[in-house]
Amino acid sequence: MPKLYLLLGGNLGERTSYLQQARESIAAQVGGIQHCSKIYETAAWGKTDQPSFLNQVLEVKTTLAPEQVLQHINNIEQELGRVRLEHWGSRVIDIDILFYDSLVLQTQRLTIPHPQLHKRRFTLLPLAEIAPELVHPVLETSIKQLLQECSDTLEVWEYKV
Repeated sequence: MPKLYLLLGGNLGERTSYLQQARESIAAQVGGIQHCSKIYETAAWGKTDQPSFLNQVLEVKTTLAPEQVLQHINNIEQELGRVRLEHWGSRVIDIDILFYDSLVLQTQRLTIPHPQLHKRRFTLLPLAEIAPELVHPVLETSIKQLLQECSDTLEVWEYKV
C-alpha cells in the first residue's frame, strides 16, 4: 500500500479540535494513520497579519490514487468549514499532500511532492520527527538534511495542549 504524508494546519477556532476531526476523517476516508507527529505552533507564513498556526504531519497508508486522495481531503476541508477567500489566508483547516511514496507528479490540480515543503520549517520539523530518513524524490535529500539546510527563520515550537 502506498505511503502518504499529509500536513494538517489551521489558525482559526478550536485549532486542536479541527486537527483531531481532520485526523478522524482521514482515517475513515483516506487510509490508516501509521504515525502522527506532535502538534507544532508557528507564526503565519506568507501572509503574516493573522493568528499563529498549529501544524501536524501524518503518515497514512492508502489504497487511493493521488487524485482520489486530493478529492477526499478537499471534501474533508469543506466538511470542517474551510472557506477559501484568499491565498495563504486564515483557515480552520488545511490539508496538504506532501509525499505519495516516491511519486513525482505534476498536473493542473496536483503537484507531488509538495513544491514548497523544503522551504518551510513548519512542515519539515514535524515531518522530520516521524520520517527523518525519508528522501525527497526530486531533491534526493533526506528530510533531516532538508531541515538542517532550511533557510526559513520562522520559529516553530511544540504546542502544549
